[in-house]
Amino acid sequence: MLVHGTAVALGPHGVLIRGPSGSGKTDLALRLLATPREGYPALASPPLGSLALVSDDQVELKSQDGSIMMSAPSTIRGKLEVRGLGIVTLPTNQHVMLSLVVDIVPSTAIERMPDPAVASVIGIDVPRMEVAAFEASAPLKILLALHHRIER
Repeated sequence: MLVHGTAVALGPHGVLIRGPSGSGKTDLALRLLATPREGYPALASPPLGSLALVSDDQVELKSQDGSIMMSAPSTIRGKLEVRGLGIVTLPTNQHVMLSLVVDIVPSTAIERMPDPAVASVIGIDVPRMEVAAFEASAPLKILLALHHRIER
């Protein structure tokens, strides 16, 4: 199944960023890829692993043994469209397990203390969170949520 979104890998775990066109999915992914983790001991060590692009704009999803694997369509593999710069090529990680869905919403729509949420993706429930894409803390929030998800 092909979905509209941008995906980033943190070691074997993947984050699918969803939102309308122009909402900041690629910008958020680019900042997530550049987020330093050295100052945060829990985030600097495994199990998060290294950061890499999976796919920008479209993500292939495939059910495998009760999990969802993400990859890039071959036509856009390694390509990231950076507004104001154009298409750049980045290293990618393919066939990454979807571990967290991130939905882009306005900051006013985000609850301060939300209950745990899930997204049903191709019939499989995956932890879900909402972020305001252009908040400076958005990439770190995603890393913290993924770390929390993995530690459970």
